[in-house]
Amino acid sequence: MEQRFVGTSGLRVSALALGTMAWGRATDAETARELLGHFVDAGGTTVDTAVSYSEGRSEAILGELLGDVVPRSDVVVVSKAGISHRGGKRMVDTSRRAMLASLDATLARLGTDHLDLWLAHTWDENVPLEETLSALDLAVSTGRARYAGVSNYSGWQLARAATLSETALVANQVEYSLLARGMEQEVQPAAEHVGTGVLCWAPLGRGVLTGKYRGQIPTDSRGASDAMGSYVEPYLMGRPTRVTEAVVTAAKGLGRAPLDVALSWVLDRDVVAGAVVGARTVEQLQEILGSSLQPLPEQIATVLNEVSS
Repeated sequence: MEQRFVGTSGLRVSALALGTMAWGRATDAETARELLGHFVDAGGTTVDTAVSYSEGRSEAILGELLGDVVPRSDVVVVSKAGISHRGGKRMVDTSRRAMLASLDATLARLGTDHLDLWLAHTWDENVPLEETLSALDLAVSTGRARYAGVSNYSGWQLARAATLSETALVANQVEYSLLARGMEQEVQPAAEHVGTGVLCWAPLGRGVLTGKYRGQIPTDSRGASDAMGSYVEPYLMGRPTRVTEAVVTAAKGLGRAPLDVALSWVLDRDVVAGAVVGARTVEQLQEILGSSLQPLPEQIATVLNEVSS
């Protein structure tokens, strides 16, 4: 698997990162072990997690696998802090106190003394940006994080943060796919200006661009679950269906899977360093890893750009 630099930094990540949001919930520890093994065997090096994923269980499961399935030094571990869940409610807190406490808990669960990349998970209107950035800076200066960045920041938020931060912000993790191209309006030019790379979450349009939701909602899919149904629903009608049909048509013409077309399109975009794929099952991951990830023919890319714009 291709290894790519993140922005203008020296940090290398694999083109695909293994997302672990479902670990500890829809994906049990034994399946997670298989997923990580297949991913590493395919040349993947980057694993993405967060404090908020399954209330820390995702990090704990990954911690049990590091050094067992794969040497810690062979993996780029990315985690995020700033979002938690208390009493079923989503809480945002990127204060220095909360961020550093989360980092300590993350390192303990992972069984490591450092993260390769640590991200502020979201913008917090209630905390001064300088305070959040001071936590990132301290993490890097003390060696607990090798690199720092942000997640879900808009273009102006990223530019402001990069201007104020004493530590270079090497990445912004945002949603980006043929069904969600808002990143191009502000985030992309801001990232280009400050030298930040983009890590895409939901590059398969929350699973819709695989084509599996055409005409039905599979009973074993996220779209059919009570917890995640609302996450998928926005992409099941209107313009997203036309984009999905275009992807399926292109895939048939190229002799490739729809997900291969969708991922190849994303990875060929400016400032994109990598795409986070959150496969819940071994079968899903094997299909993803079987993708060629080769740039699309110019004519096909142009049509997809027009249909999805």
